[in-house]
Amino acid sequence: METLITTFSFVFFTGLVGIITVLLTRGDQHSTSAGYFLAGRTLTGGYIAGSLMLTNLSTEQLVGLNGAAYQDGICVMAWEVVAGMSLVIMALFFLPRYLKSGIATIPEFLEKRFDERTRSITSFIFIIAYAGILLPIILYTGATGMIGILDLRNMLGLGDVATVMGINTDTFLLWAVVWLIGVIGSIYAIFGGLRTVAVSDTLNGCGLLVGGALIVWYGLTAINDNPLAALETLKEAEPQKFNSIGGPNSSVPFSTLFTGVLLLNLFYWTTNQQIIQRTFGASSLKEGQKGVLLAGFLKILAPLILVLPGIIAYHMFHETLPMGDKDQAYGKLVQKVLPPQFAGFFAAAIMGAILSSFNSALNSTATLFSLGVYQHLIRPTASEQEVISSGKWFGTIIALTSMTVAPLLAGQDSIFGYLQKMNGLYFIPIFAVLLIGLLTKRVPAFAANFALIVGFLTIAFGYFGPGILEHLAERALQNGVPLPKSLQFIYPLTIEHSVLNFSSLLAGPFREFHFLGVVFASLIGMMIVIGRIAPLATPYEQQDSGAVDMTSWPLAWPVGIVLVLVVLAIYGYFADFTVLWNAAGT
Repeated sequence: METLITTFSFVFFTGLVGIITVLLTRGDQHSTSAGYFLAGRTLTGGYIAGSLMLTNLSTEQLVGLNGAAYQDGICVMAWEVVAGMSLVIMALFFLPRYLKSGIATIPEFLEKRFDERTRSITSFIFIIAYAGILLPIILYTGATGMIGILDLRNMLGLGDVATVMGINTDTFLLWAVVWLIGVIGSIYAIFGGLRTVAVSDTLNGCGLLVGGALIVWYGLTAINDNPLAALETLKEAEPQKFNSIGGPNSSVPFSTLFTGVLLLNLFYWTTNQQIIQRTFGASSLKEGQKGVLLAGFLKILAPLILVLPGIIAYHMFHETLPMGDKDQAYGKLVQKVLPPQFAGFFAAAIMGAILSSFNSALNSTATLFSLGVYQHLIRPTASEQEVISSGKWFGTIIALTSMTVAPLLAGQDSIFGYLQKMNGLYFIPIFAVLLIGLLTKRVPAFAANFALIVGFLTIAFGYFGPGILEHLAERALQNGVPLPKSLQFIYPLTIEHSVLNFSSLLAGPFREFHFLGVVFASLIGMMIVIGRIAPLATPYEQQDSGAVDMTSWPLAWPVGIVLVLVVLAIYGYFADFTVLWNAAGT
């Protein structure tokens, strides 16, 4: 009976979202690229905020961030709370410049500021990153997260079943959930365009907020019938988990908030095509700013469903669930506290979050290909309908490829721990180039293109070079081959007085996030120097495309200031800086 109720509530909510989305978007015009890729520039603040939030939320955060909170406590809220400040900067600085240019993609803006080569390089970087890494990972982590959080095997009555249709049950479930998510997400993204994605995101967002709040409510009431009393119990029992200041050994040390964490957040919310494409579809600057700032307030509330459950799980399971299995914390909490009658609804809410991330990334990939590759490089004379058709075909191919590749990632869990780090490979160079493009008028295209290539190679070497060199050095020493003195620093285990161990430098106090900050600052400095040596003969002046009404929202600055003050107040309320002083004294 419980399985029947779960299935019915899942199908009902998922179907309801689909029906409402169709009713709200059935009159949309998809005959032009602006209509298909930018929702005809008709999105209002509510849809923009909802779509921004749901595109960002996925099982990676539900599982990963709550797992990090299980280990490190509330300090991991940095990824969510700092995003609030990034969205203020987006609303007040970046968005007016984007909408003024009338662009559909970030590479398009870079072409206007620099040249065609800059656009081509960034278009290919985004497409490869989304199609080759992001989409399969969204599907795989989404499917495995959904299976684990909801215990789908037992929920569907397959607990004791070894095979289904001759296929191992776990393998069958993985493929089935991946293709279920992929097919539904593809329908929204490919056949509906950006407005369909934004509307479905907003509806699914309401479901996820309710579902996430249910987990917090039932988690707290499992500790004490009074949720407020339960919070006090948590704070008294686990005071170390309620410090917003991350120590040097936490996953988010406090000092990294001012370097890599800040830069990755700024790129993600101001430059990442997958995220900000819906802001390009704003009906006006006023509506765009409303949506972005509303998303900022929602982000600073996100720790309630993305961090607090991890602390609740620690309180309940820390004696039985080791830190090495911290990513299982959220699933164990859901299985323990969620009443069976809500399981189907929560499953639909989780799938909605996964769908949102998938269909947004797929829509952005199709947009980048159609406008940045097909129309720009392959067929410059293509009609509007041909451009849209190319996006649909490319999106279909990428979707099918992702759905096929995603299940094959099973057993390769280690690659997902590096996902945030891998983002730095292209996040940092592109963001540095974009910022120079916005803040300067005479830095030439050569500087931007050189920075893109040098930045990518530098970060790649910083990530992979030391490990490769140490491996080669170890093999050489094992084979009795002496190392040249110039290379002895890479293998300090055999050198008594090593000058430098670059690999441990990145993994130790220097931290990968600080490394990204140094690379970013170096790229900025390099481009400024090139701009001084060989400046543009004619300074760049941004032209108003007239695409939308550029009247600012009168409350944008006051609301932005309030949002920043709220972020600082949250950090101040939970701050205990003694964790830094104690670490410095040891």
